[in-house]
Amino acid sequence: MTETLQRRPEEHHSVGDLVGQATEQLSALVRQEVQLAKEELTQKGKRAGRGGGLLGAAGAIAYVGLIALAGTGTAALALELPVWASALIITAVLFTIAAVLGLIGRAQLRRATPPLPAETLESVRADVDEIKERAQR
Repeated sequence: MTETLQRRPEEHHSVGDLVGQATEQLSALVRQEVQLAKEELTQKGKRAGRGGGLLGAAGAIAYVGLIALAGTGTAALALELPVWASALIITAVLFTIAAVLGLIGRAQLRRATPPLPAETLESVRADVDEIKERAQR
């Protein structure tokens, strides 16, 4: 009988034990969420780096192509106009295209949002909702 009185049943824990367990679990959860956010941002950063490099290479090749196209256009117009006039027309066209692209690019940058670890944020929201739900019981 004394053995039964001295041992607590496993399903009954003191408030201090429960608070300690909750604190440990919450700390572990926060660490896991931070690790998930780091991994997600690292993965996105690698993709952005590769994409940026490829876009840079494409831009450099397109730039060389544009110079060749400008020379071709100038030569073609020089068949009908003086060389200086055809060069001036091609230059004006290129600056107009650059201005339009610059305006579009600026508008896109203004609408861009900062990169966020979307999956991690959703997971944290779900965790908070679960904790709130269990706290209300």
